[in-house]
Amino acid sequence: MASLKDIRRRISSVKSIEQVTKAMKMVAAAKLRRAQNNMLQARPYANRVRNVLHTLLPQIDRQTLPVLRISEEVGRSLVVAVTSDRGMAAGFNSNLIRRAQATIDELGRDTVDIICIGKKGRDHFVRRGYNVVAEHVDFWSALDFQHAMQFGREVVSSYVGGSVDQVLVVFNEFVNVIRQDVKLEKLLPLAVEAGDNIETAEVLFEPSMEAVVESLVPRHLNIQVWRYLLESYASEQAARMTAMEAATNNAGDVIESLQLEYNKARQASITKEILDIVGGAEALRAAS
Repeated sequence: MASLKDIRRRISSVKSIEQVTKAMKMVAAAKLRRAQNNMLQARPYANRVRNVLHTLLPQIDRQTLPVLRISEEVGRSLVVAVTSDRGMAAGFNSNLIRRAQATIDELGRDTVDIICIGKKGRDHFVRRGYNVVAEHVDFWSALDFQHAMQFGREVVSSYVGGSVDQVLVVFNEFVNVIRQDVKLEKLLPLAVEAGDNIETAEVLFEPSMEAVVESLVPRHLNIQVWRYLLESYASEQAARMTAMEAATNNAGDVIESLQLEYNKARQASITKEILDIVGGAEALRAAS
């Protein structure tokens, strides 16, 4: 059995960890509230722009814009993996990395370029020799729309330049505090997918339908990248808050268990001392 001093030291260590995890939970909760507000504001606009654009795409000549091209065969793909810079968020990063790697291996790792957003994804794919063409780290604390525009320009330039034939984004979609779903979405080429909300009402476009599409396409791509970042950031904070709450509860259970062990050891020590005293008294009485 461990000594009383060792048990006290362990209890003190676990209490310190409990304070850290409790503080991290509170910080994550504060960040989550802000991130969730931003995300909920961006969602309706992003969905509306996408629906309007998908309504117009079947009605225009795709040759008017290079970004609207669709390759007959997909030779090379670009996968954007959106992870975090920090860990301690349960399965937030591991689940996404596993999904991204499965997608890349299915497409053929030699035919896939990767843009890593976040250190965790960057470290994983670089260590394993995947073709990481760009990385973006250490920006989450100052996240704003300029980051989405920068990332969007990189993606569009790769697609318009013909170096890739499709762009896939793997990110965590925020559902609620305890649930974040890993999503795989095709950002480019822009095409109407099954299940998209297509409006059929007759609309008058001014100056022209092509001009409207030309204006909407960059807005759509930027706002979709912005949505990916906001969804991922909110999911990260929710996952970290849940993980730190579980860690705090586990620390409490460990402290309770150690306290019980301490009480037993202390009782055993007291009992031993009493037996020694009684034994000594009996020896003195027998000697007299």
